[in-house]
Amino acid sequence: MRNPLQEQLLKAGLVKKGKADQIARDQVKARLAKGQARPPADADRVDAARLQAERAERDRALAAERNAQAKRQELLAQIRQIVDTHKVKRGGEVEYRFNDGKAIRTVLVDTALRAQLASGALVIVRHGEGVELIPRAAAQKVYERDAAFVLLDHGRKAADETSSSADSAAPAGDDDFYDQDRFKVPDDLIW
Repeated sequence: MRNPLQEQLLKAGLVKKGKADQIARDQVKARLAKGQARPPADADRVDAARLQAERAERDRALAAERNAQAKRQELLAQIRQIVDTHKVKRGGEVEYRFNDGKAIRTVLVDTALRAQLASGALVIVRHGEGVELIPRAAAQKVYERDAAFVLLDHGRKAADETSSSADSAAPAGDDDFYDQDRFKVPDDLIW
């Protein structure tokens, strides 16, 4: 069906029939093409490049996570090896108690091992589900890898306290601590 204007132009002879048919076909194609708008090829390339960049970033993050996990496993294996090679054979009937997080654990030792633990010559470290006693030199290697595996180290605490007291210029005496000007007692205090 042609529109009435096209019919009048054909009757008047101003337009040829082939030309009118061509225009009608072009109009139909234009109407159909509006429903199927195709994005330009450049947009496809940009989307593909963006997707490729996102995929590369995700792959890098996964590789970094795998590397960190492998590094952690390597450190754990090194700690296990250090403890296995340096553990002190323990035996005895004397209970030695220590804190393991929020729990209090007990290790049976003899009096010589107890004295070494108290002096800081021996250290208690986590080993699998249990604990082991290792010498101070081996404990230093464990500290370098992961200090969380060391459960009890009396020698380390003493070393930390001496270094912290050496850092302070003048240790505070009792007179400085109970300075009356700094700590005024209110007159209306009721006991």
